[in-house]
Amino acid sequence: MPKKIRELKQMLQKVGFRSRTGKGSHSNWYHPLYQGRITLSGKDGSDAKTYLEKRVLEAIEQVKRRQNSE
Repeated sequence: MPKKIRELKQMLQKVGFRSRTGKGSHSNWYHPLYQGRITLSGKDGSDAKTYLEKRVLEAIEQVKRRQNSE
């Protein structure tokens, strides 16, 4: 069962990502230890696409690795 957009946002916030709103239902997420940004599209109650889930999990892992190496 796919995660909801709201769940992905909560996961990003726990690690320290900050959001900036985009056009429409898009939001851009930034972190000082992550190069680039994560763009989430859809309303909070919508199911997340599998590629978005993978991208969010990879970004979280990358930030955690960099935090541990410091």
